[in-house]
Amino acid sequence: MIFISSESGVNVPVDMVHYGMTKAAMLALGNGLAKRTRGTGVTVNSVLGGPTYSDGVAAAVTAAAEDQAVPVEAMKASVIGQNTTSLIERFLEPEEVADLVAFLASPRASATNGAALRADGGVLTAML
Repeated sequence: MIFISSESGVNVPVDMVHYGMTKAAMLALGNGLAKRTRGTGVTVNSVLGGPTYSDGVAAAVTAAAEDQAVPVEAMKASVIGQNTTSLIERFLEPEEVADLVAFLASPRASATNGAALRADGGVLTAML
């Protein structure tokens, strides 16, 4: 079982407390279920995705660009540029998060259980 959480579950954004709270709850649930299924061969992990250029984010960026009469790429760069802790200094692509999920769903991850793994582009500054 894999929960798609977020780096926002660890570093809760002040303007999205509701979102951060739900993502933190996913981390707790994943950890608890991993303990509950101990010894069964079931693995439960959580993925902490970072700022990802999903369809929803792309639509919001496009709408903001149109509202402000600026090119979409300029708006995209402006939005991600506000994230001063990103080590890759860009949005993640959905496929980059999916790659980690695919690994966790594979037999190669059989020893990974109860973990919170990051695909966050280095956004989190704390060790996790």
